[in-house]
Amino acid sequence: MTSSSGSPERLVVIGGDAAGMSAASQARRRRPVGDLRIVAFEKGRHVSYSACGIPYLVAGDVSSPDDLVARTPEQFRELDIDLRLASEVTAISLDSRSVTVASQGSSYTEPFDQLVIATGGTPARPDVPGADAAGIHGVQTLEDGIRLLSYLDRHNPRRAVVVGAGYIGLEMAEAMISRGLEVALIDAADQPMRTLDPDMASLVSDALRGLGVDLRLSTPFTGFASSGGRVTGVHVPDGTLPADIVILGLGTRPNSALAADAGITVGATGGIVVDRRLRTSAEGVWAAGDCVEVFHRVSQRPAAIALGTHANKQGRAAGINIGGGYATFPGVVGTAVSKICSHEVARTGLTTAEALSAGFATFSTVTESTTRAGYYPGALPITTKIIAERTTGRLLGAQIVGQEGAAKRIDALAVALWHGMTVEEMTGLDLSYAPPFAPVWDPVLIAARRAAEQLATLRP
Repeated sequence: MTSSSGSPERLVVIGGDAAGMSAASQARRRRPVGDLRIVAFEKGRHVSYSACGIPYLVAGDVSSPDDLVARTPEQFRELDIDLRLASEVTAISLDSRSVTVASQGSSYTEPFDQLVIATGGTPARPDVPGADAAGIHGVQTLEDGIRLLSYLDRHNPRRAVVVGAGYIGLEMAEAMISRGLEVALIDAADQPMRTLDPDMASLVSDALRGLGVDLRLSTPFTGFASSGGRVTGVHVPDGTLPADIVILGLGTRPNSALAADAGITVGATGGIVVDRRLRTSAEGVWAAGDCVEVFHRVSQRPAAIALGTHANKQGRAAGINIGGGYATFPGVVGTAVSKICSHEVARTGLTTAEALSAGFATFSTVTESTTRAGYYPGALPITTKIIAERTTGRLLGAQIVGQEGAAKRIDALAVALWHGMTVEEMTGLDLSYAPPFAPVWDPVLIAARRAAEQLATLRP
């Protein structure tokens, strides 16, 4: 396909990480440069890297930032993708079919026939006194991780305060522990990991305190103390927590402002509205990654869930469609895993509160088991919670807290959830067994059986 002028069609991609470069790569595989010219803009200096690996780079588990890079700029250019770094798209004009780009102190416009918006997420940044002090770090981009590593090496801090007890907060607390720092973790909520039910989150609290973390819940912060321009503490209601370094893990929201300013529809979640093929409300404009809202297959509602797995799948689907093929992104069930040192956390589907909000009548069960046969060396505890629909027994969500070998069991529950299985059906799942890997009754089967037994008592 070529443009109306007979020249190659022009595809512009905004954003050079998972979604954007997946879209560009898939489109190029299907359409040669004589048919499709691809220009990709990235406001940073790194593309196609694993942001999820940044905490492990900081901890020292990953030896170099280069290890997190899936494909270099040179490799994309070899594919005839015109990749422009340190180039920020500041506006989209649907009328002129062009984008405005700021780069090296100047501005220019770039025309497009088709456009992919892959602007990712915007991290929450506190608007409080002292927030501009040196030593306060976010960890969204690879450049953030490199700056944080440099600060740690130059200043050799002893005390870290991590603000926010979600996934990033837990992983960065682990990174600081691994580096030998004293760690305080604060959150305004009354539990860590708000994506868990309170009873399961309490197990995470116990694990954190068992690791020596000074966990402060229901603790908002009001500002930062500093000396000589460097952070020295975090102000909380009962005083100031000393800090030589502060890590922010306050979450992200979809970075959809560019799309909204152009008149492209943005949903109630703050994400760009797309159809199953990743098309936006504007003709020839696609969107993928953390900037879009997704369809939650359990709640049947739009959601904003920032995960690299979704971004890669969405970018791939958009690129296939631009390339003339057919692909869809069928939605999510909200599966995620994390860990802090030896403790693993996993969840899929809806929490109890989310299920009730979606209109379900629910019941839940919590079971204790071990990750291996009890007599086999290294058997460790695992707690599994199942949330199901009271009338039908259909699985609505599941959560796991345990140690080595615990978290990835959530995948079996995610597959069951994806296919709408009931807890009774799940009791017959043919899961693997050998003493080094599981008890004869896997924890997933134990949880399903317990839920099925409880369901039987609820039926008339």
